[in-house]
Amino acid sequence: MRNAFTLDPWSRHNRDMTLSAAPEWAFSSETGKANYDRARRQYPAQAIVDLKTLRDNMAHLVEVCGGAHSGTAVMGVVKADAYGHGLIPAALAALAGGATWLGTAQSHEALLLRKAGIGPDRAHILTWVYSGAEVPFDELIDNDIDISVGSLPGIDGVAAAARRLGKTARVHVKVDSGFGRNGFTPQGFDAALAKLVPLAEEGVLDIVGQWSHLAVADAPSTPDFVAATDQQVRNFNDFTRRMEAAGIAPRIRHLANTAATLNRPEIHFELTRPGVGLYGYEPDSEMGTPRDWGLTPAMTLQAQLGTVKDVEAGHGISYGRTYLTPQDTSTAIVPLGYADGIHRSASGFDPQGAKHELKLGGPVRVMTNDGPRLYRVSGRVCMDQFIIDLKGRAADLGVQEGDTVVLFGPGRGDGFVEPTADDWARAADTISYEIFTCLRNRIPRLYLNADVLPEADRALLDPNALL
Repeated sequence: MRNAFTLDPWSRHNRDMTLSAAPEWAFSSETGKANYDRARRQYPAQAIVDLKTLRDNMAHLVEVCGGAHSGTAVMGVVKADAYGHGLIPAALAALAGGATWLGTAQSHEALLLRKAGIGPDRAHILTWVYSGAEVPFDELIDNDIDISVGSLPGIDGVAAAARRLGKTARVHVKVDSGFGRNGFTPQGFDAALAKLVPLAEEGVLDIVGQWSHLAVADAPSTPDFVAATDQQVRNFNDFTRRMEAAGIAPRIRHLANTAATLNRPEIHFELTRPGVGLYGYEPDSEMGTPRDWGLTPAMTLQAQLGTVKDVEAGHGISYGRTYLTPQDTSTAIVPLGYADGIHRSASGFDPQGAKHELKLGGPVRVMTNDGPRLYRVSGRVCMDQFIIDLKGRAADLGVQEGDTVVLFGPGRGDGFVEPTADDWARAADTISYEIFTCLRNRIPRLYLNADVLPEADRALLDPNALL
C-alpha cells in the first residue's frame, strides 16, 4: 500500500511551474489523479481526508479500550457530517478500524448511514438530538436505529411510533449528570421511570442503554474540573442504581467522550464515544497535542493562490485598514473566506493599522525557493478570500499565482513547518472542532487510501472523490 504523503514537500518545480506547500499526494491510479485535477478546476481549495489515518485513529482508540474482546465497544461519532470530514467515508473508516457503533446527533444522518448500506449487521447506530414533537421516529425504529430519550415528550413519541409499527424500539436513557444539556435531572427522573417501566414491560421499548455527557473531562490537570468529573461519575452511577431498582437495568452504559476514553479508563463501561479523537485531535490543548495520545489529524486543507502583486510600504490590506504593510512587499490572495468556514476572528492586525494592536492571523504554509515558510492572515478575512503579506518580493521568493498553500494538515513535525487546526483555533480564539466542522461543502472533499476499506465499502463512496 502506498503512503498518503511523502515526508518531503514538493520543494520546487521549474521556474515556469507553480510551487506547492502540500505533500506530493500519492494517487491510487490515473483516475485518482484525474479526480484531483477536476477538483482543482472546480474550486481553488480542497479538503483532503486520509481514510487510512481515520481507520488507524479508530484502531488505536479501540486498543486504548482494551481491544475488540475487552467488553468495551467503541462508537465512532460521525455527527455533523463527520466533523466536516464526510459522513459515509468517515463512518466506513471507523468501522474498518474496529468501531461497532456509530453515533449521529441528527436523525437524518443516522438514516443516511442505513440508506448508504451500513446495516444493523455491521453497526448499531444511535441518534440523540430532536424535538419530540417532530421527528421520524417510525423511520428510525424501522431502520433498527437506537434512539436516545431524555424528555417525557420524547418517550411518548418513541412509544407511539413503536406501537404504530408493531416493533419494539431500542432506546438509551439520557441522564443529566451535571452537564446541564439534554437528559433527565435527578429531580425529574421518577416521572421518567414511571413512563419507562410499563413501556418496557409491555415490550414497546427495549431499554438498551443509559448515557450522559461529561463537561470537563478534557481538563485533567485542573483540580476543580477533575472533582467536577468525579461528581458526574457519582451522579451517573446513582442514575444506574435507580434504574436497577425500578427493574430496567441498562445493558450498556456510556459516558466516556474522547477525553475520558484516553484518560479515564475506569469509566469506559460497556461503550465509549470518541468523537474528535477519530479525526486525530485531542479534545483540549490542556491535554497536549494529538501526537501525545497516538493520534494523527486526518484532514489537510489546501488552496491555490489567487492574485500575487507588489505593494508599497504603508499599503492598507483588506477592510478597515487593520493591517498596513511595514515595508515594500508582495501580497497574495488565498481564495477562501468566511463563506467557506474560515473564521473572520482569525484575521490578523498590525500595530500600525486602525486597531493599533498586534493580533496574529491564521497560519498558512507557503513554499518558496528557499523552502517552506509560515505566513499569517494579514488584515480581515473576507467572505471569499483573505490576504497574506509575503514579507518580501514574490519574484525573489518564487511565489506566484496558482501555487498550492496549506492552511492546516497533520503537522508533520517541526521541520515540516505545517500548521494544524489547533493553530487556527488559537488564532480564531476557538477550538479545533469548529475549524473543521465549519468548512462549507463548496470545498471539495477528496479521499486518500480508500484501499484500506473492503471492496464492498469502497463501492459505497463517490468514485469522483477518491484519489
